[in-house]
Amino acid sequence: MAFSLAFSHVGIHVTDIERMTEFYTRVLRFVVSDRGETSTGGQIVFMTRDPAEHHQFVIASGRPADLQYNLINQLSFRVDSLQTLRDLHEQLKVEPGVKILGPITHGNALSVYFLDPEGNRVEFLIDTPWHVPQPFRIPVDLSLSDDQLWSTVEKHVRATPGFKPMAEWKAEIRKKIETGSRRETAK
Repeated sequence: MAFSLAFSHVGIHVTDIERMTEFYTRVLRFVVSDRGETSTGGQIVFMTRDPAEHHQFVIASGRPADLQYNLINQLSFRVDSLQTLRDLHEQLKVEPGVKILGPITHGNALSVYFLDPEGNRVEFLIDTPWHVPQPFRIPVDLSLSDDQLWSTVEKHVRATPGFKPMAEWKAEIRKKIETGSRRETAK
């Protein structure tokens, strides 16, 4: 059976809903599209950055403050430019309660990782025109000029076994999706 599937939104539980609402609306510039009480008596806040989407990100109260393990691997947000990535990285350096995990490249992206005020790992990223098998992680220096940064990343990815242009990788994935193949892409 063929069908269409597109990712819509994500929701997480938080300990301090007001602090987290303030952080995500101020730093990531989400707007609150709705908020209210859940059927279990908790609080829920719906946020978006797209007027075509009622909500892209949802936070709900109920996360225990003494949780021993964070079940959220990461929340990833694509940004519009290398300059935006740099600007956000600088802003996060002085953001109370935020821990920077470093700018890196995955080969297919340039990323800034950080822990939000409740310790959720968040990624800001921009795409690159390359693919390398994952996982791939190399620290990058965002203070380099654009040309130096892109040249450094390209040098690393081209030296990685399995490197290919992103357009080639996308064509392979498109074919897998169209044929319904669940096999892994050869590395």
